[in-house]
This record gives sequence, structure tokens and C-alpha cells, in this order.
Amino acid sequence: MTRQTVRIRRVYDAPEPDDGARVLIDRVWPRGLSSDAVRADEWLKDVAPSTSLRRWFGHDPEKFGDFRSRYLDELDDPTRHAALDQLRALVEHGPLTLLTATRDVAHSHAAVLADLLRS
Repeated sequence: MTRQTVRIRRVYDAPEPDDGARVLIDRVWPRGLSSDAVRADEWLKDVAPSTSLRRWFGHDPEKFGDFRSRYLDELDDPTRHAALDQLRALVEHGPLTLLTATRDVAHSHAAVLADLLRS
């Protein structure tokens, strides 16, 4: 299995047969959705950016470069690093779908994680 099997999907999208392991990577549970609706195999909130970093970023695409750098630094924290290692282990065993409620997935922590897991 290649590391190219890392996908990003919004929690509001219907699951696909080729999703593999579906892991919610947001710190906060998606508003208005039950666990049945999300259909996540796991919730790794420890891999999400800190609340302070998320608030600073505010999903502003112009801040994405700085956000990416700061988030990668945060992933060195032992708790976050352990959650990242869990994602790495999952991708070694088959397809992995990172689930997020973020609207702009291209400018999100999900995109940073997917790039990291693919490299």
C-alpha cells in the first residue's frame, strides 16, 4: 500500500467504499452530527492544532504558510506526535481518510497532515 492512499473528506460527505480507515482529526466534534452520521472509525483530536493556533489562523488562506509552520512545530509535542504516529500506522495498513468539518480543506490542518503522511 502506498502513502498516496491518504484522502481528505469533509464529515458531511457520504462515505465511499475506498475510504479505508476513517479518522476524525478535528479537536471539536462537528456541530449537529451524531457519531452515526460521521461514521469515523476513530477520533484523534490530539492531532488537531491547538485552540489558540486555530483561533489565530481563523481559516485565512493568507495566513496558511505561517499556520503550516506553526502547526508542524506543534506536532512535535509528545501527545500530538503520538497521535500522528497512530495515523502513520493506519496508513501503512491501507487507505486512510482524514475527516474534518473544515470548509476549505486545501487550507487546513487536514491538508498539512495529508502531505506529511504522504511524504
